[in-house]
Amino acid sequence: MKNQCNKVGSILLTVFAVVFLFLGCKQQEKNNTTVHKYTNALIDETSPYLLQHAHNPVDWRAWSLQALEDAKKENKLVLISIGYSSCHWCHVMEEETFEDEEVAKLMNENFINIKVDREERPDVDQIYQTFVQLIDSNSGWPLNVIVLPNGKPLYGGTYHTKEQWAEVLSKIGDMYKNDPKKANEYADMVAAGIQQTNIIAPAEDSTVPLDKILMEGIETWKLNWDLQWGGDKGVEKFMVPVNLDFLLDYALLNQDELAKAHVKNTLDKMIMGGVYDHVGGGFFRYSTDEEWKVPHFEKMLYDNAQLISLFSKAYQVFKDPKYHKVVLETVAFLDRDMKNDRGGYYAALDADSEGGEGKFYIWEEEELKNILGSDFERFSKYYNIAPEHHWEESYVLFKREEDQEFANKNGISITDLVTAKNKWKDQLLEARIKRPRPNVDDKDHHIMERPADQWIRRRLPSLWRCGFFNESN
Repeated sequence: MKNQCNKVGSILLTVFAVVFLFLGCKQQEKNNTTVHKYTNALIDETSPYLLQHAHNPVDWRAWSLQALEDAKKENKLVLISIGYSSCHWCHVMEEETFEDEEVAKLMNENFINIKVDREERPDVDQIYQTFVQLIDSNSGWPLNVIVLPNGKPLYGGTYHTKEQWAEVLSKIGDMYKNDPKKANEYADMVAAGIQQTNIIAPAEDSTVPLDKILMEGIETWKLNWDLQWGGDKGVEKFMVPVNLDFLLDYALLNQDELAKAHVKNTLDKMIMGGVYDHVGGGFFRYSTDEEWKVPHFEKMLYDNAQLISLFSKAYQVFKDPKYHKVVLETVAFLDRDMKNDRGGYYAALDADSEGGEGKFYIWEEEELKNILGSDFERFSKYYNIAPEHHWEESYVLFKREEDQEFANKNGISITDLVTAKNKWKDQLLEARIKRPRPNVDDKDHHIMERPADQWIRRRLPSLWRCGFFNESN
């Protein structure tokens, strides 16, 4: 075993020596040009989300059992803030609250502060999401919870303003100091509720046929369907591809025409709405309205990967050529904007760029006129560029009619409309690629900026155990 370690270790040491000498020089050059007032322990992490908070005045740490042990020793509550790199409201709360020195002082003096990337630690996220859903029915990101040193939660919520957050910190901190027994009793009760929620108990009556349970569940679900705009009822709409995929299978196997029609209506409304990127392809995270009109602009790899499968299946079922087109455009988007130079795909694209949400994707009227020229009038009818559809002083592109209906109303052939659409897309895409791009969640690239020994410790534990990278060698 030792000989094998010696051989492999020697080869890797040679390679790493060259690579990290080069990268070390680059990192030193980078560090020499950037001076930060604050730097916390997150500077040694690889997650872009954690690194975004590495220069906050808050004394953040990454999730670890050691952090909880330190909280026990110091008799401090633990503040856990969970998010991900492309989350718009995570950015807002950082800028408004976590970069504020007064708030940071309050947090540092009274709490052990932990930042969590939900994509690195979905297990931690799932526990505290369940807690917030139990007490508030709504949850999301950023997710901010205050817990005892044993991890049991006392308080949870999502986005807070600076003033709200300071008030929460003071109230929860005072409660724990003044009545720790009551705090522990409450936390025990909540922890039991979380545990109970996550337990799937066997059915008490195993004689009930599974198909009957399934049918009853579908009938209950139907009451929540939005039969006009598709999806489930609500002021915000998530696509949830797995739900639609399941429902399509169910509709086909059970010949449920209402369910089948609901799936198709949902897919049609999604790709007509602004939640679909009509210029670059691919889907945004969710719609902020019931009509799929204005999206929340982050783009997630797992959403788009699932939607490729869903629309591929839908094309097989409905034979609708626009589904085929959506699949090809979404694949093209992923290859163009989310594929790295080693063949993998990034996890997400940020919702923000140039300090504004969706700025990479939205359009001003004058800008469109300059790009499209004489085509603007027809384009504006097709994509609803009109004052009543103004959003944040700009426009999100969306449709209200199928292509054939639009062509008939406007006295043009479907062939001419398709030709015009392709031209518009090329013109707008050419203009858009000149804009500052949203950040990507590029976790794998950031590991190469770490000092060599830390990178190897994380990625090559077996070689480390061989002794090749010990400080004594």
